[in-house]
Amino acid sequence: MKQVIVVNASLKMSKGKICAQVAHASLFAALKAKKKHPIKFNRWLNSGAKKVIVKAKEEELIKLKELASRMKIPNELIRDAGYTEVPPGSITALGIGPEDDEKIDKLTGHLKLL
Repeated sequence: MKQVIVVNASLKMSKGKICAQVAHASLFAALKAKKKHPIKFNRWLNSGAKKVIVKAKEEELIKLKELASRMKIPNELIRDAGYTEVPPGSITALGIGPEDDEKIDKLTGHLKLL
């Protein structure tokens, strides 16, 4: 079990901004997973709550969200409020899972680590 967070590499974000956006994506995707798939969520949580952070361009994040939804993998696309470094509504990150490793790898295995 793992969760993958995809950061929008098209944006110029500081390390702190990236960390905040990754945290938002992880939390909201996990809460969605807990509600829809509590057994899988608990299995992930009890096994260490593994997370992998990767990067992709904005178009890829949108495509991955659509594919994850079709595959019934919990996911959450994060749009920034625009108070600090990026314009309002900017897509900053996508949280995918938690889900079985094999299922997530089919979707995100081609992406490079952040």
